[in-house]
Amino acid sequence: MKAVRVDEFGGPEVLRLEEVPDPKPVSGEVVVRVRAAGVNPVDAYIRTGTYAMKPALPYTPGSDAAGIVESVGAEVGRVKPGDRVYTTGTLSGAYAERAVCKESQVDPLPENVSFSQGAGVWIPYATAYRGLFFRAHALPGEVILVHGASGGVGIAALQMARAAGMTVIGTAGTEKGRSLVLEQGAHHVLDHRAPGYLDRLMELTGGRGVDVILEMLANINLAKDLDVLAQGGRVVVIGNRGTIEINPRAAMARNASILGMTLAATPPQELNSIHAALAAGLDTGTMWPVVGREFPLAEATRAHVALMEPGAHGKIVLLT
Repeated sequence: MKAVRVDEFGGPEVLRLEEVPDPKPVSGEVVVRVRAAGVNPVDAYIRTGTYAMKPALPYTPGSDAAGIVESVGAEVGRVKPGDRVYTTGTLSGAYAERAVCKESQVDPLPENVSFSQGAGVWIPYATAYRGLFFRAHALPGEVILVHGASGGVGIAALQMARAAGMTVIGTAGTEKGRSLVLEQGAHHVLDHRAPGYLDRLMELTGGRGVDVILEMLANINLAKDLDVLAQGGRVVVIGNRGTIEINPRAAMARNASILGMTLAATPPQELNSIHAALAAGLDTGTMWPVVGREFPLAEATRAHVALMEPGAHGKIVLLT
């Protein structure tokens, strides 16, 4: 089978398509014939070799995929060959024609959700859910700012917050992105490249500020975020690409909290709730992944370049 392999850490050019042996499942494992693989920012961070998690070389990137169960090992009872599934992690990497997963790493993919959409479920939606409900403890009636709302996690957050009865404000840097943000549930959309856009945010909230900010680029926005929080407001740092200087007094004056999170550090009891919430959201249609761009598996390098460009517009996926 074909798989993308990383033999050395570095830029997008280290992603190479190679021929590797077809995998065979052992007890408790599932082999998924991958139809689409999700491309996530964490994949790019790991590829550079500077991320906290550093896999042994060589490796195949990716954890999010969707496809058909091809074979199962002994003692697998939750799925069978022919089932449509999406993955919540893999043992062998998702950027491949086949992926080996633990039985617990595959969940049913409803018929109304495409494989490309299924590849955009786990990391974006689980991250957004954990940030919104377990880290920020957001409540119906609160005002939420999704700072950088046109990417995979941002869209997931918009849909969840709107469905939960919150007032939702989203930002995006392009006209196309802002249209998407409105389509996906935001009550208001702002251009985060426009001077004074946070002044407009304060006008929208009557000078009160927002209760929760989901922050996708903290190294650019965190200092500004603290100035637009309401009393008791919370910033959840979901994405970050560098350092930033902040004035802690801005947080002190508002009794505010800055909350970091990674999906990898999610406790088991939270994971159980997230799995249940995502299953219900996909089934009822309140969660609906938006695919922005599709690339062939052989063009993983191009996908990683596009991933880090400004102006996100939905999920990037690789097709096998």
